[in-house]
Amino acid sequence: MTSASTGAGVVTAEDFREILAQTKDFVRNIVMKREREIAEHNRMPEEIVQQAKAMGLYGYAIPQEWGGLGLDLAQDVELAMELGYTTLALRSLFGTNNGIAGQVLVGFGTEEQKSRWLERIASGAVVASFALTESGAGSDPAALRTTAARSGADWTINGEKRFITNAPVADLFVVFARTRPADENGAGISVFLVPADSPGVEIGPKDRKMGQEGAWTAEVYFRDVRVGAEALVGGNEDIGYRAAMTSLARGRVHIAALAVGTAQRALDESVAYAATATQGGTPIGRFQLVQAHLADMQTGVMAGRALVRDAARAWVAGEDRRIAPSVAKLYCTEMAGRVADSAVQVHGGTGYMRDVAVERIYRDVRLLRLYEGTSEIQRLIIGGGLVRNAERAAK
Repeated sequence: MTSASTGAGVVTAEDFREILAQTKDFVRNIVMKREREIAEHNRMPEEIVQQAKAMGLYGYAIPQEWGGLGLDLAQDVELAMELGYTTLALRSLFGTNNGIAGQVLVGFGTEEQKSRWLERIASGAVVASFALTESGAGSDPAALRTTAARSGADWTINGEKRFITNAPVADLFVVFARTRPADENGAGISVFLVPADSPGVEIGPKDRKMGQEGAWTAEVYFRDVRVGAEALVGGNEDIGYRAAMTSLARGRVHIAALAVGTAQRALDESVAYAATATQGGTPIGRFQLVQAHLADMQTGVMAGRALVRDAARAWVAGEDRRIAPSVAKLYCTEMAGRVADSAVQVHGGTGYMRDVAVERIYRDVRLLRLYEGTSEIQRLIIGGGLVRNAERAAK
């Protein structure tokens, strides 16, 4: 996929329609046909990986000046809704390149860091992995215990990360580490660019997860890993916490869109099943209680799609980059869980069988309520943000 653009590096509406159409074709005519194979082997076929690279999917959200397609978040969510229609392992291949890892470099990297890494990230030559979560610091990055200490002009990193997406295949880790205790000047968290082949970097075995087969995660250990001063993102020790929060907030809108796409697939599978499966010679879709399930599912999907688009628009316009992303992530991921549950119910016993799409979706979507901040964290962000806004307005 290539995209001509305006002088400002913005993808035109016509070009974006082509990108979206090609992605939809790829998802529905290539990847969906191999979902069972992907699940059984817990691996994405290499030809699909290579086709994703050739289409530019490893860099769809990376600016064009660095070799990406340059989609903004409003376009990103439209793409994500298409990607969510199949196994979420597809999006996981390149999700960190475009999202939480890549956006740290896009938003906070020095020109030298961008020049060194972003073109290779956009092409898929480098898989970037976001190394933030720890056993005692998941939804609260301020609690992380990985440390980075000065060692002459260099830094020495020690710590452990867990649930790190793409760790087994990563070429670059975007590592968050504490460089000093939190104080009145900030959280004391910095972020470093650590090549995966650096001495002292160790990758644990692939995690065995409930779902999302083919999307690999693992623990990562940093044992006296030495990096140069050029590895400090932005050349600034105090960027880390802000970079993490900004990247995660943007990622929440993307995950919300992914949830909408997955919910749409569950709905479509359920409508097709209800129209053809019979009970006593009558298609079950004619039964009013089955129709009630379908109606609730359709309502949730449509509401989620509208909410995602509105949150993305507000992000691009700079109107709301805190509350709206959390609202979208909270509603859409919870909605996808409800839709997946109803989809299994509509399918009856068939829906509980492996190799049936809604059974896989039921397991896959459970994770969406956990990463990029749990539903509970989203509620705290939303509620706290509303109160603080009101307090400021009252002054």
